[in-house]
Amino acid sequence: MIVDDASIQELRGRLRGPVFLPGDEGYDDVRKVFNAMIDRWPALIVRCTGVADVIAAVDFARDASLLVSVRGGGHNVAGHAVCDGGVVIDLSAMKSVRVDPGSRTARAEGGCTWGDFDHATQAFGLATTGGIVPSTGIAGLTLGGGIGYLNRKFGLACDNLLSADVVTADGEFLTASATENEDLFWGLRGGGGNLGVVTSFEYEVHDVGPVLGGELVYPLDQAEEVLRFYRGWSSEAPDEVRADATLLSGPEGPALAIIVCYCGAVDDGEKVLQPLRQFGSPMMDAIAPVPYATVQNLLTEVFQPGLRHYWKSGFVREFSDEAIGAIVDSFASAVPPPFAAVAIEHLGGAISRVGEGDTAFSHRQATHSLLVLRMWQDPAESAENMAWGRACYDAAEPFLDNGVYVNYLGDEGEARVRAAYGAGYERLVEVKTRYDPTNLFRLNQNVAPV
Repeated sequence: MIVDDASIQELRGRLRGPVFLPGDEGYDDVRKVFNAMIDRWPALIVRCTGVADVIAAVDFARDASLLVSVRGGGHNVAGHAVCDGGVVIDLSAMKSVRVDPGSRTARAEGGCTWGDFDHATQAFGLATTGGIVPSTGIAGLTLGGGIGYLNRKFGLACDNLLSADVVTADGEFLTASATENEDLFWGLRGGGGNLGVVTSFEYEVHDVGPVLGGELVYPLDQAEEVLRFYRGWSSEAPDEVRADATLLSGPEGPALAIIVCYCGAVDDGEKVLQPLRQFGSPMMDAIAPVPYATVQNLLTEVFQPGLRHYWKSGFVREFSDEAIGAIVDSFASAVPPPFAAVAIEHLGGAISRVGEGDTAFSHRQATHSLLVLRMWQDPAESAENMAWGRACYDAAEPFLDNGVYVNYLGDEGEARVRAAYGAGYERLVEVKTRYDPTNLFRLNQNVAPV
Protein backbone atom coordinates (compact mmCIF):
# COMPACT_ATOMS: atom_id res chain seq x y z
CA MET A 1 0.00 0.00 0.00
CA ILE A 2 1.25 3.51 -0.86
CA VAL A 3 1.30 5.95 2.06
CA ASP A 4 1.47 9.62 1.10
CA ASP A 5 4.53 11.69 2.02
CA ALA A 6 2.57 14.21 4.06
CA SER A 7 1.24 11.49 6.36
CA ILE A 8 4.71 10.05 6.84
CA GLN A 9 6.17 13.46 7.62
CA GLU A 10 3.42 14.03 10.17
CA LEU A 11 4.19 10.66 11.74
CA ARG A 12 7.91 11.45 11.90
CA GLY A 13 7.06 14.62 13.77
CA ARG A 14 5.46 12.55 16.53
CA LEU A 15 8.37 10.14 16.88
CA ARG A 16 11.79 10.05 18.45
CA GLY A 17 12.71 6.85 16.66
CA PRO A 18 13.42 6.50 12.93
CA VAL A 19 11.03 5.46 10.14
CA PHE A 20 12.39 3.14 7.46
CA LEU A 21 10.82 3.18 4.00
CA PRO A 22 11.55 0.91 1.01
CA GLY A 23 14.81 2.06 -0.52
CA ASP A 24 16.09 3.67 2.69
CA GLU A 25 19.49 2.67 3.98
CA GLY A 26 18.95 -0.04 6.57
CA TYR A 27 15.45 -0.97 5.41
CA ASP A 28 16.49 -4.41 4.13
CA ASP A 29 18.34 -5.22 7.35
CA VAL A 30 15.47 -4.10 9.57
CA ARG A 31 12.86 -6.19 7.74
CA LYS A 32 14.85 -9.42 8.19
CA VAL A 33 13.64 -11.87 10.81
CA PHE A 34 14.90 -15.10 12.36
CA ASN A 35 13.31 -17.41 9.76
CA ALA A 36 14.89 -16.75 6.35
CA MET A 37 11.81 -18.32 4.72
CA ILE A 38 10.07 -15.01 5.48
CA ASP A 39 10.72 -12.25 2.92
CA ARG A 40 8.17 -9.47 3.37
CA TRP A 41 8.14 -5.83 2.33
CA PRO A 42 6.39 -3.46 4.74
CA ALA A 43 5.31 0.01 3.62
CA LEU A 44 7.15 1.44 6.60
CA ILE A 45 8.95 0.30 9.72
CA VAL A 46 8.69 2.41 12.87
CA ARG A 47 11.57 1.72 15.24
CA CYS A 48 10.15 2.85 18.55
CA THR A 49 12.22 4.30 21.38
CA GLY A 50 9.46 4.32 23.99
CA VAL A 51 5.77 4.19 24.74
CA ALA A 52 5.03 7.52 23.04
CA ASP A 53 6.42 6.18 19.76
CA VAL A 54 4.32 3.03 20.08
CA ILE A 55 1.14 5.04 20.63
CA ALA A 56 1.95 7.22 17.58
CA ALA A 57 2.59 4.15 15.41
CA VAL A 58 -0.62 2.42 16.51
CA ASP A 59 -2.67 5.57 15.89
CA PHE A 60 -1.10 6.05 12.45
CA ALA A 61 -1.70 2.44 11.35
CA ARG A 62 -5.28 2.40 12.63
CA ASP A 63 -6.23 5.73 11.04
CA ALA A 64 -4.65 4.74 7.73
CA SER A 65 -6.29 1.25 7.83
CA LEU A 66 -2.89 -0.38 7.41
CA LEU A 67 -1.94 -3.94 8.30
CA VAL A 68 0.09 -4.02 11.52
CA SER A 69 2.83 -6.34 12.67
CA VAL A 70 4.68 -6.03 15.98
CA ARG A 71 8.33 -6.95 16.27
CA GLY A 72 9.94 -7.82 19.56
CA GLY A 73 12.78 -10.29 19.06
CA GLY A 74 11.64 -11.26 15.54
CA HIS A 75 12.07 -14.93 16.43
CA ASN A 76 8.62 -16.29 15.57
CA VAL A 77 8.88 -19.11 13.03
CA ALA A 78 5.76 -17.94 11.16
CA GLY A 79 7.35 -14.52 10.64
CA HIS A 80 4.53 -12.52 12.19
CA ALA A 81 6.99 -9.77 13.17
CA VAL A 82 6.97 -8.38 9.64
CA CYS A 83 4.20 -7.74 7.11
CA ASP A 84 3.71 -6.96 3.42
CA GLY A 85 2.52 -3.45 2.64
CA GLY A 86 1.75 -2.44 6.20
CA VAL A 87 3.37 -0.97 9.31
CA VAL A 88 5.95 -2.80 11.40
CA ILE A 89 5.94 -1.52 14.97
CA ASP A 90 9.52 -2.39 15.85
CA LEU A 91 10.36 -2.57 19.56
CA SER A 92 13.90 -3.88 19.10
CA ALA A 93 15.46 -0.63 20.37
CA MET A 94 13.47 -0.85 23.62
CA LYS A 95 15.77 -3.12 25.62
CA SER A 96 16.08 -1.74 29.15
CA VAL A 97 15.90 -4.16 32.10
CA ARG A 98 15.57 -3.00 35.70
CA VAL A 99 16.12 -5.59 38.42
CA ASP A 100 14.95 -5.10 42.00
CA PRO A 101 16.77 -7.76 44.05
CA GLY A 102 14.88 -6.80 47.21
CA SER A 103 11.43 -7.49 45.81
CA ARG A 104 12.65 -10.28 43.52
CA THR A 105 11.17 -8.55 40.46
CA ALA A 106 12.49 -7.40 37.10
CA ARG A 107 10.86 -5.07 34.59
CA ALA A 108 11.95 -5.35 30.96
CA GLU A 109 10.92 -3.50 27.81
CA GLY A 110 9.24 -5.32 24.95
CA GLY A 111 12.26 -5.39 22.64
CA CYS A 112 14.44 -7.37 25.06
CA THR A 113 15.66 -10.82 24.26
CA TRP A 114 16.15 -13.49 26.88
CA GLY A 115 19.88 -12.92 26.49
CA ASP A 116 19.36 -9.28 27.52
CA PHE A 117 17.12 -10.29 30.41
CA ASP A 118 19.38 -13.05 31.74
CA HIS A 119 22.44 -10.78 31.54
CA ALA A 120 20.72 -8.27 33.82
CA THR A 121 19.14 -10.70 36.29
CA GLN A 122 22.09 -13.08 36.62
CA ALA A 123 24.22 -10.20 37.87
CA PHE A 124 22.14 -10.65 41.05
CA GLY A 125 21.96 -14.45 40.88
CA LEU A 126 18.34 -14.27 39.72
CA ALA A 127 16.36 -15.62 36.77
CA THR A 128 12.91 -16.59 35.61
CA THR A 129 11.70 -19.10 33.04
CA GLY A 130 12.80 -17.89 29.61
CA GLY A 131 13.40 -19.17 26.10
CA ILE A 132 16.10 -21.76 25.50
CA VAL A 133 17.76 -19.63 22.81
CA PRO A 134 19.04 -16.23 24.03
CA SER A 135 18.03 -14.47 20.80
CA THR A 136 14.34 -15.24 21.48
CA GLY A 137 12.34 -12.14 22.41
CA ILE A 138 10.77 -12.00 25.85
CA ALA A 139 7.54 -10.60 24.40
CA GLY A 140 6.56 -13.32 21.95
CA LEU A 141 7.65 -16.12 24.25
CA THR A 142 5.74 -14.78 27.28
CA LEU A 143 2.59 -13.90 25.35
CA GLY A 144 2.45 -17.47 24.02
CA GLY A 145 2.95 -19.05 27.44
CA GLY A 146 6.69 -19.46 27.60
CA ILE A 147 8.38 -22.83 28.13
CA GLY A 148 12.05 -23.02 29.07
CA TYR A 149 14.62 -24.83 31.16
CA LEU A 150 13.19 -23.57 34.47
CA ASN A 151 9.54 -24.31 33.65
CA ARG A 152 9.13 -27.35 35.90
CA LYS A 153 10.51 -25.49 38.93
CA PHE A 154 8.99 -22.03 38.43
CA GLY A 155 6.25 -22.49 35.84
CA LEU A 156 5.94 -20.86 32.44
CA ALA A 157 7.21 -17.37 31.65
CA CYS A 158 3.59 -16.18 31.74
CA ASP A 159 3.14 -17.71 35.21
CA ASN A 160 5.90 -15.40 36.43
CA LEU A 161 4.38 -12.31 34.82
CA LEU A 162 3.24 -9.85 37.49
CA SER A 163 2.10 -6.99 35.28
CA ALA A 164 2.36 -5.65 31.75
CA ASP A 165 2.09 -2.22 30.16
CA VAL A 166 0.03 -2.37 26.98
CA VAL A 167 -0.89 -0.02 24.14
CA THR A 168 -4.28 -1.15 22.87
CA ALA A 169 -5.78 -0.80 19.40
CA ASP A 170 -7.36 2.56 20.23
CA GLY A 171 -3.98 3.94 21.34
CA GLU A 172 -4.81 3.74 25.03
CA PHE A 173 -2.04 2.91 27.51
CA LEU A 174 -3.10 0.37 30.13
CA THR A 175 -1.46 -1.61 32.89
CA ALA A 176 -2.67 -5.17 33.28
CA SER A 177 -2.17 -7.22 36.44
CA ALA A 178 -4.04 -9.46 38.85
CA THR A 179 -5.76 -6.36 40.29
CA GLU A 180 -5.98 -4.05 37.26
CA ASN A 181 -7.60 -4.85 33.90
CA GLU A 182 -7.71 -8.46 35.03
CA ASP A 183 -9.33 -9.78 31.85
CA LEU A 184 -6.56 -8.28 29.75
CA PHE A 185 -3.96 -9.75 32.11
CA TRP A 186 -5.56 -13.18 31.77
CA GLY A 187 -5.43 -12.96 27.95
CA LEU A 188 -1.84 -11.74 27.80
CA ARG A 189 -0.70 -14.93 29.54
CA GLY A 190 -0.91 -17.30 26.60
CA GLY A 191 -3.11 -15.41 24.12
CA GLY A 192 -0.33 -14.53 21.71
CA GLY A 193 -0.08 -11.01 20.30
CA ASN A 194 -3.81 -10.59 19.89
CA LEU A 195 -4.56 -7.93 22.48
CA GLY A 196 -2.13 -5.06 21.97
CA VAL A 197 1.50 -3.97 21.97
CA VAL A 198 3.14 -4.84 25.28
CA THR A 199 5.78 -2.21 25.96
CA SER A 200 7.08 -3.66 29.23
CA PHE A 201 6.79 -6.82 31.32
CA GLU A 202 7.25 -7.14 35.07
CA TYR A 203 8.35 -10.61 36.19
CA GLU A 204 8.88 -12.43 39.43
CA VAL A 205 12.49 -13.64 39.51
CA HIS A 206 14.04 -16.39 41.59
CA ASP A 207 17.38 -17.37 43.07
CA VAL A 208 19.18 -19.27 40.32
CA GLY A 209 22.87 -19.83 40.89
CA PRO A 210 25.01 -22.43 39.14
CA VAL A 211 22.96 -25.29 37.72
CA LEU A 212 23.86 -28.88 36.92
CA GLY A 213 23.55 -28.82 33.17
CA GLY A 214 24.84 -30.03 29.83
CA GLU A 215 24.12 -32.90 27.50
CA LEU A 216 24.35 -36.63 27.08
CA VAL A 217 24.80 -37.91 23.53
CA TYR A 218 24.01 -41.48 22.43
CA PRO A 219 24.48 -43.25 19.10
CA LEU A 220 21.27 -43.49 17.12
CA ASP A 221 21.06 -47.27 17.48
CA GLN A 222 20.49 -46.81 21.25
CA ALA A 223 17.73 -44.24 20.77
CA GLU A 224 14.70 -46.45 21.37
CA GLU A 225 16.14 -48.09 24.46
CA VAL A 226 17.25 -44.77 25.95
CA LEU A 227 13.93 -43.07 25.19
CA ARG A 228 12.02 -45.86 26.94
CA PHE A 229 14.15 -45.29 30.03
CA TYR A 230 13.85 -41.51 29.67
CA ARG A 231 10.04 -41.80 29.55
CA GLY A 232 9.78 -43.26 33.04
CA TRP A 233 12.67 -41.31 34.55
CA SER A 234 11.48 -37.91 33.29
CA SER A 235 7.91 -38.54 34.40
CA GLU A 236 9.07 -39.17 37.97
CA ALA A 237 11.78 -36.51 38.10
CA PRO A 238 11.56 -33.71 40.68
CA ASP A 239 10.56 -30.20 39.66
CA GLU A 240 14.17 -28.99 39.71
CA VAL A 241 15.07 -30.93 36.57
CA ARG A 242 14.12 -30.41 32.95
CA ALA A 243 15.56 -32.88 30.45
CA ASP A 244 14.83 -32.65 26.71
CA ALA A 245 15.48 -35.68 24.50
CA THR A 246 16.28 -34.85 20.88
CA LEU A 247 16.88 -37.02 17.83
CA LEU A 248 19.17 -34.88 15.75
CA SER A 249 21.21 -34.75 12.61
CA GLY A 250 24.23 -32.62 13.43
CA PRO A 251 27.75 -32.09 12.07
CA GLU A 252 28.91 -35.34 13.70
CA GLY A 253 26.06 -37.36 12.22
CA PRO A 254 22.73 -38.62 13.63
CA ALA A 255 22.41 -39.14 17.37
CA LEU A 256 20.14 -38.86 20.38
CA ALA A 257 20.98 -35.97 22.71
CA ILE A 258 19.49 -35.27 26.14
CA ILE A 259 19.97 -31.71 27.36
CA VAL A 260 19.62 -31.40 31.12
CA CYS A 261 19.19 -28.46 33.48
CA TYR A 262 18.92 -29.17 37.21
CA CYS A 263 18.06 -26.01 39.15
CA GLY A 264 18.80 -26.82 42.77
CA ALA A 265 21.57 -28.04 45.05
CA VAL A 266 24.27 -29.63 42.89
CA ASP A 267 24.74 -32.59 45.25
CA ASP A 268 21.03 -33.38 45.04
CA GLY A 269 21.16 -33.00 41.27
CA GLU A 270 23.99 -35.49 40.99
CA LYS A 271 21.83 -38.11 42.73
CA VAL A 272 18.77 -37.34 40.59
CA LEU A 273 20.73 -37.48 37.32
CA GLN A 274 22.83 -40.55 38.21
CA PRO A 275 20.37 -43.16 36.88
CA LEU A 276 20.09 -41.32 33.58
CA ARG A 277 23.84 -40.86 33.22
CA GLN A 278 24.51 -44.51 33.98
CA PHE A 279 21.97 -45.88 31.54
CA GLY A 280 23.17 -47.14 28.16
CA SER A 281 26.52 -46.20 26.65
CA PRO A 282 26.62 -42.47 25.89
CA MET A 283 29.25 -41.23 23.49
CA MET A 284 29.51 -38.04 25.52
CA ASP A 285 28.56 -36.88 28.99
CA ALA A 286 29.10 -33.13 29.30
CA ILE A 287 26.92 -32.54 32.36
CA ALA A 288 28.64 -30.40 34.99
CA PRO A 289 27.97 -27.52 37.41
CA VAL A 290 27.83 -24.43 35.18
CA PRO A 291 26.36 -20.93 35.24
CA TYR A 292 22.71 -20.84 34.18
CA ALA A 293 23.73 -18.74 31.16
CA THR A 294 25.86 -21.63 29.90
CA VAL A 295 22.82 -23.88 29.63
CA GLN A 296 20.85 -21.05 28.03
CA ASN A 297 23.52 -20.85 25.33
CA LEU A 298 23.81 -24.55 24.51
CA LEU A 299 21.79 -24.13 21.30
CA THR A 300 23.07 -20.69 20.27
CA GLU A 301 25.38 -22.08 17.60
CA VAL A 302 22.57 -24.25 16.20
CA PHE A 303 20.02 -21.44 15.87
CA GLN A 304 22.11 -19.07 13.81
CA PRO A 305 20.36 -16.21 11.97
CA GLY A 306 19.88 -16.48 8.22
CA LEU A 307 18.70 -20.10 8.09
CA ARG A 308 15.40 -21.29 6.66
CA HIS A 309 13.11 -23.03 9.19
CA TYR A 310 10.21 -25.46 9.10
CA TRP A 311 8.60 -26.48 12.42
CA LYS A 312 5.68 -28.75 13.29
CA SER A 313 4.63 -29.47 16.86
CA GLY A 314 2.15 -31.03 19.26
CA PHE A 315 1.77 -32.16 22.86
CA VAL A 316 2.50 -35.84 23.53
CA ARG A 317 -0.62 -37.80 24.48
CA GLU A 318 0.74 -41.35 24.39
CA PHE A 319 4.43 -41.93 25.14
CA SER A 320 4.21 -45.66 24.51
CA ASP A 321 6.78 -48.09 23.09
CA GLU A 322 4.82 -47.92 19.85
CA ALA A 323 5.08 -44.12 19.81
CA ILE A 324 8.81 -44.20 20.49
CA GLY A 325 9.33 -46.79 17.76
CA ALA A 326 7.37 -44.79 15.20
CA ILE A 327 9.21 -41.56 15.97
CA VAL A 328 12.68 -43.14 15.88
CA ASP A 329 11.95 -45.20 12.76
CA SER A 330 10.67 -42.17 10.88
CA PHE A 331 13.73 -40.14 11.80
CA ALA A 332 16.26 -42.90 11.19
CA SER A 333 14.80 -43.99 7.84
CA ALA A 334 15.66 -40.72 6.10
CA VAL A 335 18.19 -38.75 8.14
CA PRO A 336 18.82 -35.49 6.27
CA PRO A 337 22.00 -33.41 6.36
CA PRO A 338 22.44 -31.07 9.34
CA PHE A 339 20.42 -29.61 10.93
CA ALA A 340 17.26 -31.61 11.59
CA ALA A 341 15.70 -32.68 14.85
CA VAL A 342 12.75 -34.22 16.61
CA ALA A 343 12.76 -32.76 20.11
CA ILE A 344 10.79 -34.13 23.05
CA GLU A 345 10.58 -31.32 25.60
CA HIS A 346 10.07 -31.92 29.31
CA LEU A 347 7.01 -30.21 30.82
CA GLY A 348 4.87 -30.94 33.89
CA GLY A 349 5.95 -29.97 37.39
CA ALA A 350 4.96 -26.42 38.33
CA ILE A 351 3.23 -25.93 34.97
CA SER A 352 0.63 -28.54 35.88
CA ARG A 353 -0.23 -26.93 39.22
CA VAL A 354 -1.78 -23.85 37.59
CA GLY A 355 -5.47 -24.20 36.77
CA GLU A 356 -6.47 -24.81 33.16
CA GLY A 357 -8.56 -21.64 33.11
CA ASP A 358 -6.29 -19.42 35.20
CA THR A 359 -4.41 -18.15 32.15
CA ALA A 360 -4.99 -18.19 28.41
CA PHE A 361 -2.38 -20.99 28.21
CA SER A 362 -4.57 -23.98 28.98
CA HIS A 363 -2.40 -27.03 28.17
CA ARG A 364 -1.46 -27.55 31.79
CA GLN A 365 -1.46 -31.34 31.98
CA ALA A 366 0.88 -32.01 29.06
CA THR A 367 3.99 -33.83 30.29
CA HIS A 368 5.99 -33.52 27.07
CA SER A 369 5.89 -31.50 23.86
CA LEU A 370 7.17 -32.78 20.53
CA LEU A 371 8.77 -30.44 18.00
CA VAL A 372 9.92 -31.47 14.53
CA LEU A 373 12.27 -28.90 13.09
CA ARG A 374 14.40 -28.60 10.00
CA MET A 375 16.89 -25.85 9.13
CA TRP A 376 18.67 -25.28 5.81
CA GLN A 377 20.18 -22.54 3.65
CA ASP A 378 19.46 -23.16 -0.04
CA PRO A 379 15.98 -21.95 -1.13
CA ALA A 380 15.98 -24.63 -3.86
CA GLU A 381 15.92 -27.31 -1.14
CA SER A 382 12.85 -25.95 0.64
CA ALA A 383 10.27 -28.37 -0.77
CA GLU A 384 12.20 -31.53 0.11
CA ASN A 385 13.10 -30.28 3.58
CA MET A 386 9.53 -29.32 4.38
CA ALA A 387 8.38 -32.71 3.11
CA TRP A 388 10.83 -34.39 5.49
CA GLY A 389 9.43 -32.37 8.39
CA ARG A 390 5.85 -33.27 7.50
CA ALA A 391 6.72 -36.97 7.21
CA CYS A 392 8.31 -37.03 10.67
CA TYR A 393 5.35 -35.21 12.17
CA ASP A 394 2.89 -37.54 10.42
CA ALA A 395 4.61 -40.52 12.04
CA ALA A 396 4.25 -38.95 15.48
CA GLU A 397 0.76 -37.46 15.04
CA PRO A 398 -1.26 -40.56 16.10
CA PHE A 399 0.35 -40.24 19.53
CA LEU A 400 -0.17 -36.49 19.96
CA ASP A 401 -2.97 -34.45 21.51
CA ASN A 402 -5.05 -32.07 19.44
CA GLY A 403 -3.37 -29.12 21.18
CA VAL A 404 -0.19 -27.36 20.15
CA TYR A 405 2.14 -24.80 21.75
CA VAL A 406 1.20 -21.54 20.05
CA ASN A 407 4.82 -20.34 19.83
CA TYR A 408 5.71 -23.32 17.64
CA LEU A 409 2.75 -22.92 15.32
CA GLY A 410 3.22 -21.93 11.67
CA ASP A 411 0.50 -20.81 9.29
CA GLU A 412 -1.56 -23.98 9.69
CA GLY A 413 -5.17 -22.84 9.54
CA GLU A 414 -7.97 -21.91 11.94
CA ALA A 415 -8.46 -25.38 13.41
CA ARG A 416 -4.87 -25.47 14.59
CA VAL A 417 -5.18 -21.95 16.03
CA ARG A 418 -8.21 -23.08 18.04
CA ALA A 419 -6.25 -26.14 19.18
CA ALA A 420 -3.38 -23.90 20.28
CA TYR A 421 -5.62 -21.85 22.58
CA GLY A 422 -7.59 -24.90 23.67
CA ALA A 423 -10.10 -24.49 26.46
CA GLY A 424 -9.52 -20.73 26.66
CA TYR A 425 -10.44 -19.94 23.07
CA GLU A 426 -13.98 -18.65 23.65
CA ARG A 427 -12.91 -16.48 26.55
CA LEU A 428 -10.10 -15.10 24.39
CA VAL A 429 -12.69 -14.13 21.79
CA GLU A 430 -14.50 -12.09 24.45
CA VAL A 431 -11.31 -10.33 25.58
CA LYS A 432 -10.25 -9.71 21.98
CA THR A 433 -13.65 -8.20 21.19
CA ARG A 434 -13.30 -5.80 24.10
CA TYR A 435 -9.75 -4.59 23.45
CA ASP A 436 -9.39 -4.99 19.66
CA PRO A 437 -12.88 -5.07 18.11
CA THR A 438 -11.63 -4.27 14.59
CA ASN A 439 -8.85 -6.88 14.72
CA LEU A 440 -6.08 -4.34 14.14
CA PHE A 441 -3.64 -6.83 15.68
CA ARG A 442 -4.36 -9.77 13.40
CA LEU A 443 -0.91 -10.77 12.14
CA ASN A 444 -0.52 -13.48 14.77
CA GLN A 445 -2.18 -16.78 15.60
CA ASN A 446 -5.35 -14.81 15.34
CA VAL A 447 -8.43 -14.89 17.52
CA ALA A 448 -11.08 -13.01 15.54
CA PRO A 449 -13.34 -10.67 17.54
CA VAL A 450 -17.10 -11.04 17.43
